[in-house]
Amino acid sequence: MTFRLGFVTGATPDKWARVWRDRSRERLELVPLTEDEQEQALRSGEVDMALVRLPMDRDGVHLIPLYDEVPVAVLARDHYLSLAEDVSLEDLAEEQLVLPHRSGWTPSAAQLAWPSMSEKDAVETVASGTGVVLLPMSVARLLQRKDVVQRPVRDLEPTSVGLAWLVEHDDERTQAFVGIVRGRTANSSRG
Repeated sequence: MTFRLGFVTGATPDKWARVWRDRSRERLELVPLTEDEQEQALRSGEVDMALVRLPMDRDGVHLIPLYDEVPVAVLARDHYLSLAEDVSLEDLAEEQLVLPHRSGWTPSAAQLAWPSMSEKDAVETVASGTGVVLLPMSVARLLQRKDVVQRPVRDLEPTSVGLAWLVEHDDERTQAFVGIVRGRTANSSRG
């Protein structure tokens, strides 16, 4: 049998996957997911557990918050705000936001009608010198290019990443993975 662990863009399951492989004979398959896919993949059984970006519907789902991610503005390298150590939403008020932000924040400047695009496409658009994109730092690092920079946005709430699984699938192997994530040794009890 295969244990399938989904992980949202930017999450890094490698350290936990290594420990799983050392402790378990069961094969572990890592399944990359977008934020839009995470809940459906979990609820449909495509994955057994998932590293998800919150918020998500917690009805019927166990969830352990793991860490927070700093939101960053990705800017063209020659953008005037690239000289700042960090930026505020007020600093970005006159910019074109090429990808809607999960918070719903929109600059006060009239926005162009941007086509739907992936985070990677949004960073490429920014690299061309058009607009900005707001992303969790882990996603911005994953999509880093030489022609863009990232600056923390000091007045945006951080996003959280957690480990989620369905209540109905709370079994020994799920709890074994929870133990790995929580740092339990192979010989420790669940207490």
